Amino acid sequence: MNEPQRDHIVMTPKCKTSCSTTLAIERRAVLHEVGTDKTKVHVAGGDHRGIVINKEVTQDADNNPAQLSLEFRVFLVSAQTGKHTQESRTLHFWFVSSTSDAENATVAQEFFRELVSPQDFPRDYVGFIKKVMKLLQHGFSSIRKVEVTLAQLEESHAPPPTRPLSADETALGLIVELTEAKLLELIESAYPNPVTVEELAMQHGWNADAVSETLTTLQEKGLVQPLEHGAFTRAGQADSHVQVVRQMPTMASSKQPTIAVITAQYCEKLAVDSMLRNKETFVRYTTVGASPHQQPDCPQRRHHVRFGESNVYTLGNIGAHRIVCTKLPSVGHTREAMTSAGNTTTRLLGTFQKVDYVFLVGVGGGVPHYTDYSKHVRLGDVVASHPNSPNSSVYIYCENAISNSDGTYEFETKDYSPRNLGLQTIVSKLKAESEREGGSFPWKKYLAEAVETLQLDTSETDFSKPPPDSDKLYMAIGQQDVIEVAHPSPLPGSDVPTTHRDTGCPVLHLSPIASGRAISRDDRLRQMFSSKCGALAFDSEFDAVLDSVLGNCRDSFLCLRGVADYRGDGSRRSEWQPYAALAAASVMKAVICAMEPPQDN
Repeated sequence: MNEPQRDHIVMTPKCKTSCSTTLAIERRAVLHEVGTDKTKVHVAGGDHRGIVINKEVTQDADNNPAQLSLEFRVFLVSAQTGKHTQESRTLHFWFVSSTSDAENATVAQEFFRELVSPQDFPRDYVGFIKKVMKLLQHGFSSIRKVEVTLAQLEESHAPPPTRPLSADETALGLIVELTEAKLLELIESAYPNPVTVEELAMQHGWNADAVSETLTTLQEKGLVQPLEHGAFTRAGQADSHVQVVRQMPTMASSKQPTIAVITAQYCEKLAVDSMLRNKETFVRYTTVGASPHQQPDCPQRRHHVRFGESNVYTLGNIGAHRIVCTKLPSVGHTREAMTSAGNTTTRLLGTFQKVDYVFLVGVGGGVPHYTDYSKHVRLGDVVASHPNSPNSSVYIYCENAISNSDGTYEFETKDYSPRNLGLQTIVSKLKAESEREGGSFPWKKYLAEAVETLQLDTSETDFSKPPPDSDKLYMAIGQQDVIEVAHPSPLPGSDVPTTHRDTGCPVLHLSPIASGRAISRDDRLRQMFSSKCGALAFDSEFDAVLDSVLGNCRDSFLCLRGVADYRGDGSRRSEWQPYAALAAASVMKAVICAMEPPQDN
């Protein structure tokens, strides 16, 4: 009986130099197309049946250029010398004629993710080539050919890079050193809630006297200020006319804000405030009681006053619109902190009842697309919450990820969409205008003006754009090991609009925003979930905030996330965080300036 026809995966060496090797791996429909001369060809059997290896270097008759290319670098460490060498691995893809460019980019992205999966990343050259062939043999039928080029790069004594830890991982039993920067980070995170020496010391088991000494240094630098009852808070250097109040003063109707902006980090609030004119800030501290530090029979006992949830409101103008900006007081990523965020949002909307529009503005973690230039987000870009299709969600919170026996996952989600998509329509028009030949992108001007303003107002945070070479795209391959992936480029002859990113202007992307600790901590789950829902950015968990927004009958909201990292939700401090927050705030201003002026009631 004749053997049934089947695809064979054929590997053919194309060229080899002293420092590089190129191999072609392609599908061939029947065995006689390959040849069976055992001096020139090895035909595998058993578990590897269907794999054919050409032993001789041959010229490829296919002169068509690759349809997609992707390059990444692995770091090889010599056990003898301790030096590490970078090896560049480039994949070139050819596809069957029946598929579209968009489909090809998606397939190549999935092929690459499977190839470098942390669970079974091939640690040697032979294993890597074998996995490429096996992936083609058992799937990805639209890929006709993959060409692999491996090239040795420079040798270095410096240690290879490691995968950055997330905020959650750094909290898993690791000792956190007491430094001025770490202490300031905790105070900024809690702001506007004051914190005491005892509370700060308790966070990481620090010595209270050492915390007190560090606070004194920060106070001398003008970064923190003491309050009554031994508490401290962030010194609002960039705020003008800060007023501490027991309750918000009565405002004339004309000064009532119609737009609320919610931020979660101190640098995000500074970024938003830099967009406002005629600013005034009100801080309301709340105490909820006192408890004695020592036993009641001690004549020298002191009372430790506990502070409740405090509020900060900065009011100002953007164009014809009156704005109020607040910062959520939170410490850590606990559900308790997010519940507190919901309460803060409810008080905000109860205090300013003329608010019709809500913006959530700040940083996020980008979801890179390794093969599609048009979908790839870079550090400093901005992602706006927008549905990928009619009636789909703009914000998706993943409550849980349940694994199935076949290796797939079921995701339990809470989906959010505004009842009024007017803000999404505006941001979509802004993006379309920015991509038009000769089009405009007003947020570039607002960003440049704010950087200059903030450099004058505050010296401790640098909001300028970090060096481009610091935008490294690393991908975890298990443990702390990483590969460095090159950012995709537009293919020659493609009709992708020329980016204005290189001119210093953040690129605006539209997609749902995703969140949830169940997925954001796991690289593989994060990629699977973002692929499923089409999200280009993750942020901290704002489901409680959106529950409050929709529960208080606010029909229009927009999330804007400046990309500060490629892993996690952007909340972990990085050199890109201030600039990314400012980029998001500049797009916010562009949206608000494009809105219709408020109507007098």
